[in-house]
Amino acid sequence: MTKKNQNDELVFLPLGGSNEVGMNLNAYGFGPAHDRKWIIVDVGVTFGDQSTPGVDVIVPDPTFLEGENILGIVLTHAHEDHIGALGWLWPRIQAPLYATPFTAFLIREKLRDAGIYEDVELIEAPLGSTVDLGPFEVTYVTITHSIAEPNGLAIKTPLGTVLHTGDWKIDNDPVVGERTDVDFIQKLGDEGVLAMVCDSTNVFVDGVAGSEGEVKVKLAELIQGLKGRVAVGCFASNVARMDSVIRAAEAAGRRVALAGRSMHRITAAAKSVGMLNDIKPFLSEQEAKIWPADEILYLCTGSQGEARAALSRVAEGTHPFVKLGQGDHCIFSSRVIPGNELSIGRLQDKMAERGIRIYTEKDHPGIHVSGHPCRDELRQMYQWARPQIAVPTHGMRRHLIEHGNLAKDMQVPETVTPRNGDMVRLAPGPAAIIDEVPSGRLFVDGGMLVEEGGEALRERKHAASNGILIVSFALDKRGRIASDIDVRGIGLPGDVDRPLGDVLDDMAERVENTVRGLKGEALEDEMVIEQAVSRTLKKASQQIWDRRPIVETVVLRL
Repeated sequence: MTKKNQNDELVFLPLGGSNEVGMNLNAYGFGPAHDRKWIIVDVGVTFGDQSTPGVDVIVPDPTFLEGENILGIVLTHAHEDHIGALGWLWPRIQAPLYATPFTAFLIREKLRDAGIYEDVELIEAPLGSTVDLGPFEVTYVTITHSIAEPNGLAIKTPLGTVLHTGDWKIDNDPVVGERTDVDFIQKLGDEGVLAMVCDSTNVFVDGVAGSEGEVKVKLAELIQGLKGRVAVGCFASNVARMDSVIRAAEAAGRRVALAGRSMHRITAAAKSVGMLNDIKPFLSEQEAKIWPADEILYLCTGSQGEARAALSRVAEGTHPFVKLGQGDHCIFSSRVIPGNELSIGRLQDKMAERGIRIYTEKDHPGIHVSGHPCRDELRQMYQWARPQIAVPTHGMRRHLIEHGNLAKDMQVPETVTPRNGDMVRLAPGPAAIIDEVPSGRLFVDGGMLVEEGGEALRERKHAASNGILIVSFALDKRGRIASDIDVRGIGLPGDVDRPLGDVLDDMAERVENTVRGLKGEALEDEMVIEQAVSRTLKKASQQIWDRRPIVETVVLRL
């Protein structure tokens, strides 16, 4: 391992993971500031919502790290908020990737989809293995979470060890995979943990998250008593949950059909590492369509109400093969992600209209548990690791602050709660924020990476709220109006007593009066004409609709 010198520093830099739920890009740097070497932990995404129309995927901005000496990108697990941005960002932060087998399988698919698979060095690291990356010695630590092969990372450096927990919980009966390697974490604690970078998602929830083993029992009990077709919606990435549903179905005399691309992708990844290999073959959707109702179970994507996922198409009645109706059942074995309440509610209303009976964790406790640690589990982790510094991560700002308070209650000597872009010195000396670097978010818009405040999205949001007016007319060589003035409106209402067409005709008259009022050189400058027309129509729109739409003016010269 590299020897330390008097100029060495160990720093932690969150660029998309400490106060942004669902997006991770964390960097660790070591050495003198002018010659610092970096490793990156996780490169994930979050997803667009109503505030970002047309944007499905949002990724961290890696500008600061471009051109830096990046020794490796280490992935903790295969959730989208930890690996989803690799296809978009790897070309900008080129470095070898390190992942355990299940995660590596899914990363390969992402790299192929992005057309960069041949360019990327992807090293498959066995569970529990150690990777040497210059001054960083990174050991994969077995933990439990809501996906196969979740890992924490023990990052040993000449200035101390950082325990990066990844996403985790304590589960003594995880169904798939091994229990958390408590002995290893306690050994780290005995040797001395300089800092622990730890999941904050459930810091406001008392108690413990619960076990997948308990969910397995509850699902088996519920499915055993149902007649008719059964669909189960869950996160495809939760292989343990899929395993429990499949075995519950088989115990109830049902065969399983997968509905949704993600289900097929994750089961392929699971089978590649020896999971789900002792179950009956899945039925195709075509086969399941003609299977007896009491002998079929559909394992579906779309538990969050995603418009194009399997459950939404079932609720709409547009799925080509999966048909559910009166006397059938849908089990939601998943939590409601904040922000998805309306879409899930609409999905379930549509199902209820079709006569489908719905089951959720609210009315059937135990059919879902979280994959993140609650307060008692956080306390246990601090007792095992005993870090000198607590660095809460993965949560909104209020989560990080509350986690910092919890760490202080656990007698952790130092706590730092950085914002994205805050460079935290972990050693030598007291932990402190020593710099702020450029950070932010990039939007995947129309297959392109664009800046968060880009003009296209601003205009789209403006148009969505205020509508659009398009004006076109022709002028002759002397600047006189030489055609009808055509005003068209998009996203603007008409009144029941005054249709939109009549309103637009009145606007055309206002445009005509405005243009006729222009004199001399103003009629030769199209920019002046467009600005005058825009002012007129926005003023009129404010009076009529209390809105200021986008105005596009097309002037033809004859």
